[in-house]
Amino acid sequence: MAFDLNKSPGHLLRRAQQYSFDQFAKEVGTGGLTPRQFAVLHTVSKNEGLSQTDLVMHTGIDRSTLADMISRMLKKGLLARQRTKADARANAVRLTAKGRTAMNNARAKVMKADSAVLKVVPKAQQAAFMRILTAISNQIDAELENQSKAAKRKPAAKKKSAKRKTAKKSAKRKTAKKKTARKKR
Repeated sequence: MAFDLNKSPGHLLRRAQQYSFDQFAKEVGTGGLTPRQFAVLHTVSKNEGLSQTDLVMHTGIDRSTLADMISRMLKKGLLARQRTKADARANAVRLTAKGRTAMNNARAKVMKADSAVLKVVPKAQQAAFMRILTAISNQIDAELENQSKAAKRKPAAKKKSAKRKTAKKSAKRKTAKKKTARKKR
């Protein structure tokens, strides 16, 4: 069977995403918020004090991209962050007044862009289209959650391995000391 680009789910999703992005830029403007920035501001507004790690899970934006975005949004004065009380290594993020204003100003425009995207889908298929997109998103979330759980288990295995290596080295040193002590006698 020959490959058909026009029947490739990945290609078609990318084209649909590009159309969605174009509608967003048309409504919000190219100098305003990006779709991801809006997603971050909206998520933070609903979960004030969320850690950056939790933001990754809520938005689906990968950790390194999100860290760069947060840094830029901090410089623009849209967000503020501070260390969490529960974990001094984690940062809690909150909206600034400027961030809340930017989000509120963009909300109606984002909704208009979303409506424009849905208008290309026949009305009778829009609910099914949204269920399919939600199913894809939920599957991605489940896979990320599984990866996160697996990553949390790996360090424990590494620690055990490191402890074993340290114990082996210590045993070798003791054996070497005993041999040296015997030779001296």
